[in-house]
Amino acid sequence: MIGKSSTTLPTTLNSTLTLSRRGLLLGTGGVLLLAACGGGEEEEEASSGPLSISAIPDQDPEVLNRLYGDVASRFSDALGLDVRYTPVTEYPAVVRGFEVGDIYLAWMGGLTGVQATARVPDAKAIAQRDIDADFHSLFIATKESGIPPFEDTSGLSALAGHSLTFGSETSTSGRLMPQYFMDQAGLALDDLAGQPGFSGSHDATIEAVASGSFEVGAVNEQVWAATVEAGEVDLSNVVVLFRTPGYADYHWLARPDIDEKFGSGTEDKIKDLLFGLDPGSPEDAAILDLFGATSFVPTENSNYDRIRDVAEGLGLLP
Repeated sequence: MIGKSSTTLPTTLNSTLTLSRRGLLLGTGGVLLLAACGGGEEEEEASSGPLSISAIPDQDPEVLNRLYGDVASRFSDALGLDVRYTPVTEYPAVVRGFEVGDIYLAWMGGLTGVQATARVPDAKAIAQRDIDADFHSLFIATKESGIPPFEDTSGLSALAGHSLTFGSETSTSGRLMPQYFMDQAGLALDDLAGQPGFSGSHDATIEAVASGSFEVGAVNEQVWAATVEAGEVDLSNVVVLFRTPGYADYHWLARPDIDEKFGSGTEDKIKDLLFGLDPGSPEDAAILDLFGATSFVPTENSNYDRIRDVAEGLGLLP
């Protein structure tokens, strides 16, 4: 519904890019047949698919498969192409797939987005949710930790001597910005009780704190709200300590050659679909609800300059 301690992406890319949804609408056999009929000197037509989309694995895979399966189906209808959702198990796999052209359109966090544009310089952030220009992280804790809630970034100094888990190492709202605000408060990772954990996702962070595995966790505010609404966390034991200042986060990122590969106007059709989703339509509302938004709005790469600066400061860009 979020950097790293080195300048390269983690090497544990054990995510086999498994494909789902529908098969090719026009197979390679059709292309070979056209070539055999004579058009050797004619300009090759744009591909009819598949157009592979993906997303950072920031929540439970079952939730993501349902969400992006529906999204892929809507894109297929709007574009007249076979659009497939390519699930991955780790954040860096989305960046890598986007870099090598296995993925042409991806739902990125702020950090993974700037990492991807560092590798594909002309890639474009084309859309974000209405909530993404002013996104927030939460620091949550067990009541047994004895840490009282606070309202100012300087209060993060109270986490010294306590155990803490982030989400994914390359999560914007689960690691990058929380660590940035900790730095602003003068709290170094060495001040914590032991090394910080990396749970892998926001759901896992909430579970790790609720179970007492860690005293404190940094989590995406939207996922926390959804978890509370679903009654999946014991609020008698887990409390919100702090809501961070806002920052730009999630967005759809498109490869610069998407029109060349899939036909002129493909990018515009994608934007038309996203910006045209109507919360008054049950079908559109279902997708917006899964994204936790009421609309998608235009965005651009420069909106993530602050994320890029923070990532560079923490050594998370090449």
